[in-house]
Amino acid sequence: MTKIAFIGAGSVVFATNLLFDILSFRQLGDVTISLMDIDSRKLDMIRKLAHRVIAQEKLKADIETTLERRDALRGADFVITMFQVGGLAAFESDINIPLKYRVKQAVGDTIGPGGVFRFLRTAPVLRSIAEDMDELCPNVLWINYVNPMAMNCWYINRISGIKNVGLCHSVQGTSAMLARRIGASIDEISFVCAGINHMAWFLEYKWKGEDAYPLIRARCEDSEVYKRDVARIEILKAFGYYVTESSYHMSEYVPFFRKSDDWIKLIHRDANWNDKEVYDGMVLQLYRDQEGEFERRIERLLNEEHLELTRSDEYGAFIIHSMVTDSPTIIHGNVENKGLITNLSEGCCVEVPCLVDRNGIRPRHVGSLPAQLAALNLSNINVQALAVEAAITGKKDAVYQAIMIDPLTSAVLTLPEIHDMVSEMFEAEKEWLPQFD
Repeated sequence: MTKIAFIGAGSVVFATNLLFDILSFRQLGDVTISLMDIDSRKLDMIRKLAHRVIAQEKLKADIETTLERRDALRGADFVITMFQVGGLAAFESDINIPLKYRVKQAVGDTIGPGGVFRFLRTAPVLRSIAEDMDELCPNVLWINYVNPMAMNCWYINRISGIKNVGLCHSVQGTSAMLARRIGASIDEISFVCAGINHMAWFLEYKWKGEDAYPLIRARCEDSEVYKRDVARIEILKAFGYYVTESSYHMSEYVPFFRKSDDWIKLIHRDANWNDKEVYDGMVLQLYRDQEGEFERRIERLLNEEHLELTRSDEYGAFIIHSMVTDSPTIIHGNVENKGLITNLSEGCCVEVPCLVDRNGIRPRHVGSLPAQLAALNLSNINVQALAVEAAITGKKDAVYQAIMIDPLTSAVLTLPEIHDMVSEMFEAEKEWLPQFD
């Protein structure tokens, strides 16, 4: 019997999507899904939803719920992590303190001041999970959805020997978006995509075996297309390749866009998310608005007469299915760089194509990226490296230095301003940063 543990089963989107995805694979048979969260109300709601699906579909799956992480981990074959440390209070510090210093982040969960501090809050929990896994499920595959993905996975590989992969949906999302943009069916598209999480590159993009980049570039000249994807199209023009992450997100990874209010307005023009205009810290506002969304989402599903067991484009369930049934599939995973991309730092976390079957996850060797793409990736990897070192050693200096070389922060602030900002963030978030006591 296969055991799958969800750590953070109260996640608004991931928990329900992955639950439905896993249960949609009948070949998994009498799988046990152990749902763990620190919120007993959310846990009870997701349990009811799981039992509803199992009864409707006449499945053999077994559902466990627990408030104790160790109970969920014990004997697990797969563990899926999807949690956030510090909640809304910490997220507000991540966004609002830098904003006070004129650093206008978009999401603040990948690099930048917000991304670095989100990682530093998460690292002690990751270490504790890794230690429990060593004892309770040493042969597990750890599937991580927690951001900042690259720093978290790099840290896990530095402190632990547990097999792991980090998953995101930007490769799937952007490949499908580009297909729609040029009028192609995604089934007719093939591509090679590699780089780092939230900044991977479509090195090849083909429609029916023919290079589709000329079509992509032609469509990007359309004013309506351009104004909905300004940052990525400008990056395409300057550096020659399309990047995986959205313009909104990508704009905070590089120094070009968010130091100018005019550019910020240009990037956000005509963009909407949940019918909201996209402004600085938009995701923070959505996070506030969506407090309680988990409960509303589950209640809506429970009130439906028939639940559609459709699969999302998340890779998690496909990995589990492929490994359990030996049905090979290709994913794009975040893994340790062991010579996979030769002009990125050895040991860092890279996002590359991976073959998955009963033998596990086997990343593909990519070789060298075009020099200009490696340079952009390295501007983020250097921040990640210092942040990971800080989390392991407890040296505050490395945190200051990580944010000093952050592309967006260094484009806006002086070194003394960065020092003051980081000091204020340390003070505001000290309850979640025991490694720096």
